[in-house]
Amino acid sequence: MAEELIGKTWHYSRFSRINRLVDLKERKGLRISLAFPTLNEEATIGKEILVIRTELMDRYPLLDEIAVIDSSSKDNTCKVAEQYGARVFASKSILPKYGSFRGKGENLWKSLYVLEGDIIVWVDADISNISPKFVYGLLGPLLEDDRTGYVKAFYERPIRSSKDISTSGGGRVTEILVRPVFSLFFPELARFVQPLSGEYAGRRTLLERIPFSVGYGVELGHLIDILELDGIEALAQVDLDMRIHRNQSTEALGRMAYGILNTFFERAEKYGKLRLLAEPGNRHISLERVEAEHRVVKTEISAVERPPMISIPEYLSKFRR
Repeated sequence: MAEELIGKTWHYSRFSRINRLVDLKERKGLRISLAFPTLNEEATIGKEILVIRTELMDRYPLLDEIAVIDSSSKDNTCKVAEQYGARVFASKSILPKYGSFRGKGENLWKSLYVLEGDIIVWVDADISNISPKFVYGLLGPLLEDDRTGYVKAFYERPIRSSKDISTSGGGRVTEILVRPVFSLFFPELARFVQPLSGEYAGRRTLLERIPFSVGYGVELGHLIDILELDGIEALAQVDLDMRIHRNQSTEALGRMAYGILNTFFERAEKYGKLRLLAEPGNRHISLERVEAEHRVVKTEISAVERPPMISIPEYLSKFRR
């Protein structure tokens, strides 16, 4: 029997009157920040900043700041980002007392400390078809409805083969891993079209109350934590039509799935959905074929969880005077 998606599902075109969004923002006295988590993104970050800044800062004052949170890129990502007008922060230099880990979730967590906005938008830095809709589409539900706390993007994701490009086929980890486990344990969340999408926005007052997995599990962890904290009514999703970016290899997706499962098991146990009877392994094991032989490759994938930012004294001092 067919059923509906979650109640708050919109197409970005609903929010395309940007001057109306600016009016809502100003009437509610809100500041809005956009951050790009980066690692070696010199090929795309400049265009992303230019497109968003031109339309949503210069033409329409919807954004108050654009920042890059960088994981020690080896290329010119930081230089390019600065040239195009973004504030650039080295992730390892933010809250140095608490150490530093490699991973997107680490950058997102630390961005809460350096950004000034009441609403935070995060957009991946490898999008080839960047457009202002990637930002204003996510902001629309938050500006229209004060009960909405967190908005996810979804879209068609073309996938490249050696011969051509298929108009869909991305999101493989979602369909073979995340949607099945959500269906079993958190069925409300299985109705998100792309629970692992890299573009989302939320209210600081919500984001500061949830932990952040430093690695691949950050998106899944967010959805489960928000569902348990504030219920499904706090969540929304917006259709952005299409996102073109680089596709990952099967091997890379396997490592991603391992990190996501780590976060899932932690959350499922925390919220009483299951009980683990043994300690999970601490290495992802894959097989690599070299000539006529297979070799075992073990990869350590961080399962570190950053605590809710509201528990960090320096954050409280800065934002809770």
